[in-house]
Amino acid sequence: MGRIVVAMSVSLDGFMAGPDGELDWHLVDDELHRHFNDELRGMSAFLDGRVSYELMAGFWPTADADPASTEPEKDFAGIWRDMPKIVFSRTLDPAGLGWNTTLRRSVDVEEILALKARPGGDMALGGATLAAVFREHDLIDEYRLYVHPVLLGRGRALFRPDDARAGLRLAGTRTLRNGVVLLRHERS
Repeated sequence: MGRIVVAMSVSLDGFMAGPDGELDWHLVDDELHRHFNDELRGMSAFLDGRVSYELMAGFWPTADADPASTEPEKDFAGIWRDMPKIVFSRTLDPAGLGWNTTLRRSVDVEEILALKARPGGDMALGGATLAAVFREHDLIDEYRLYVHPVLLGRGRALFRPDDARAGLRLAGTRTLRNGVVLLRHERS
């Protein structure tokens, strides 16, 4: 049975993006990128919202052909292209999708439960808006928060203030050399 895993970089003060959506504060070095690759390689699918998908599709399909790309970036380009992707969007044109991507107009809880019940690896959930919808339906099994040693002061919060309380259990931590700390929490 696969699980739904949210893996997201956040600032120390809880923002997943700056006030204008900027991500330039992420401290993704080769060590962290190799860790991401190792974690994501075993997933069975990426579940993304429109913004996350467009961000990824704007770079990763050809990143391994760019001479400036690092070895971990080249490795991830292949992982991203080959991985089945389900994108949730009411506005994307299905004709513009590629790279093993399926479009869904909304989150169908029964479909997600069926995906979780099939054999295979966990599924990586990307995008704060989509994560909020999955959380409303109690579909998230694990949170992997990569806390970057930076205070943004303002920006886009990962969690909405109206979210209901959810008890979680610490499943593990890891400190990387660049100061990023992974906090893994599972359903309690």
